[in-house]
Amino acid sequence: MSLSIGIVGLPNVGKSTLFKTLTKKQVLIANYPFATIDPNVGVVLVPDERVEKLAELSKSKKKIYATVDFVDIAGLVKGASEGEGLGNKFLANIRETDAILYVLRAFNNTDIINTQLETNPLKEKEILDVELILKDLETINKRIDGLDGEVRQNKKEAVKEMAVLKKAKDFLTQEKVLIDQEFTEDEKETLKNYQLLTFKPRLYLLNGKPEEVLSDIGSPTNSLIIDVATEYESEGLSREERVELGLPELSETDILVKKSYELLDLITFLTTGEDETRAWTIKKGERAPAAGSAIHTDFENKFVKAEVVFWKDLLEAGGYPKAREQGKLRTEGKEYVVKDGDVIEFRHG
Repeated sequence: MSLSIGIVGLPNVGKSTLFKTLTKKQVLIANYPFATIDPNVGVVLVPDERVEKLAELSKSKKKIYATVDFVDIAGLVKGASEGEGLGNKFLANIRETDAILYVLRAFNNTDIINTQLETNPLKEKEILDVELILKDLETINKRIDGLDGEVRQNKKEAVKEMAVLKKAKDFLTQEKVLIDQEFTEDEKETLKNYQLLTFKPRLYLLNGKPEEVLSDIGSPTNSLIIDVATEYESEGLSREERVELGLPELSETDILVKKSYELLDLITFLTTGEDETRAWTIKKGERAPAAGSAIHTDFENKFVKAEVVFWKDLLEAGGYPKAREQGKLRTEGKEYVVKDGDVIEFRHG
């Protein structure tokens, strides 16, 4: 499965620089608003030492990592929901992504034009929230109008859907983001149909040095501080070179990619052999047959069993024969819930 994350923010907050650092793609980085008009899409590998080590063990010809698509969306401005700037187009681009990454300006570099009167990440977050809320209200109001006739006829499904829409509308009119509100599982399923912008999971990236960040936004699980300019300049350095220069061993953008991956409750299982070692993306909680369908539909439809071993156990054993001898390689059936880091061989009819 592919995962896409929309990078959003006000003009000149560092979105395109971040995008270039992440994807190593050349995109237009300019010191003026609306430097990016069409969204740039970049496929980013999810860093994974397990792929490296298993490939070495199996002497694999190829290594294939899990990926995240990052979509660099042009700067939103106040009034975007009503078409200000290039608003409607940008908001439509966000609608197509699975999650949203807010890039918020925390740096104080006066050489980079600030479209706001002050450096205030919290205020920027509020502007972005309001624009997304207004767009969602427009979507919901249209659907409410469209359902009106069926509700008058007392059609059961329409009445049920209308109740969910009105509940969501109440939150939005109070300027509340839907992802932060309480909904039942059935209500969530209904809301998913509309690709509502404020119902998408989000990460908050404060662009600046830690000492420049004066207030917390979000929780530790969905926010992080990255000095995007420094990461851009250190692009391509090895871990050793980073340490020598006094930078963290792991690139901050690698951490961002991993956080993005975790944001949607995704996990990775692996397959390994002489041809390739590969990371496969599935939803947390999936059973073995559904996980197998990530490789081929036959693995789900004609599932017989799965041979499962945890990646570290396979490495420590030195391969499948020893892992089997030590009882680390298990045979699992249809009800087995796949764990992050499982190495699996599927058997199908």
